Order: sequence, then C-alpha cells, then structure tokens
Amino acid sequence: MTAMIYDGTYQGWLTAIFDSYEYKMNDVCFLKGETAAIPLFATAHYVVTDEVKARRVIKGLKLRLSAEGLNNLYKVYLSEEEKSEEMMCRFVRYVFTSKENIEQNFSNSAVWDVKKLAKKVKREAHRMEAFVRFKLTKDNLFYAIIEPDHNVLPLVAGHFKGRYADQRWLIYDAKRKYGIYYDLETLSTVELEFRLGPASAKGITEICDEREAFFQELWRKYFSSVNIKARNNMRLHIQHMPKRYWKYLPEKMPEI
Repeated sequence: MTAMIYDGTYQGWLTAIFDSYEYKMNDVCFLKGETAAIPLFATAHYVVTDEVKARRVIKGLKLRLSAEGLNNLYKVYLSEEEKSEEMMCRFVRYVFTSKENIEQNFSNSAVWDVKKLAKKVKREAHRMEAFVRFKLTKDNLFYAIIEPDHNVLPLVAGHFKGRYADQRWLIYDAKRKYGIYYDLETLSTVELEFRLGPASAKGITEICDEREAFFQELWRKYFSSVNIKARNNMRLHIQHMPKRYWKYLPEKMPEI
C-alpha cells in the first residue's frame, strides 16, 4: 500500500489522484499533513499540490460526468468522513475505466456510497441556510457561529452572499476554526482562533450592538407565540431541527 500524504485541500487530493496514475499506484490510502501516522508496511508518497495536475484530473472527469456528478464528488470531500478519500478514489477509478457514464450504476458500491454521502452533505448545507442566526456587532458586522458535522461553509457562502448582499457578515465554523467573510463586494476565507465558553460570553456581549439583546428577545417571543403547545410533536421537531444545531439558535435558549 502507498500512503498518499497531501495538504488536505481538494486540489491536493486531485493531485494525489494524478500521481497515483502517473506512478502506477493501485493500492493507496490518503493522509492529511506531513505529521500523519503512516500505516505499518505502507510506503509514503508526499504529494506536492499542483494546480496543473488537478485541472487535468477535473478535465477528465468533466468529460465523463455530469455537473451534478462532479459536484457530488466535491461534496464527499467536504464530508470529512473517515475513509471518504478512499471512497472518492474508487469512484474516480471506476469513472476512468468505464466507457459510459456510471452515475446511475448503483450496483457499484463506490457509485452508491458517493451518491449517499453527497446527499447527506447537501441536506446539512440546506439546513445551515435555514438555521444560521446572525447577531449585530457595534461596528455593523453581522456574525454567526455554526458547528456542522460536515464542512458545508463553501456550499452555503453563495446563498448568503445573494441574500445579504447589502450587509457585511461573517459566518464562523467553530469546529474547523475558520470563517467566510463578506465585505459587500467579495467573499474571503478567514482563519480565527475563537474560543467559545463562559469566559468568551462576556466579550461577545460587549462587542454586540446595544439593540441586539432586544431583537434576540423579540425573536424568542415570536417563536414562542406561534408555537401551538397542544400540537407539539417533538420527534418531528427534532427530525427537522436536530438538537446538535440548537446550541446557536436563540429561539432554543429557553426549552420549548
């Protein structure tokens, strides 16, 4: 087995795929970062991210996949689930060995696994579009904190840019320590070390606009007033709004 050690980027993974063909590596696994633990009896191959190689792989996939199929592969990369890179590799190898489009061949495990995981990531991205709650700071920046299971910020950034085009905003992923910032013109990725906890709560309160607490309370009262307690269905409620998202939803601060 060859351990493909890459920088964790999508371009880096695509370069690793190119290298696996160039050097005829059939049995491969993928590791992120140079300090990754190499499996016993595996040979290490350190991947140097190359945009030209990455584009050549993408070009080849575009000739054999639909736009949706190519996007599904990227969603699987964003899933960050264990062994997802190996799943993607099996899918890509199947694509390149087939003369016809393979996207509907669900009898192949790689095709089915990619389709299923991509759907899971897409579902969470859709939920993030609905569950992001912004707060206003004193310098007129709207910020929100999320902590999704999958790395969906790249998928939802365009949605928020279109919806809040006239506002400066920052969405911060507390799990991955980075955010997407919009400055009224462009989107940019920012890396922040934002520690959440009791000590940070006071600091957050200090930077918020003085009207923010009032608006948050209005939102909670609205949510409570439209709720019909006699028709509560907590199982259905949790199905549509999983508890893992409640942490950053102001309407869930008081239990309903």
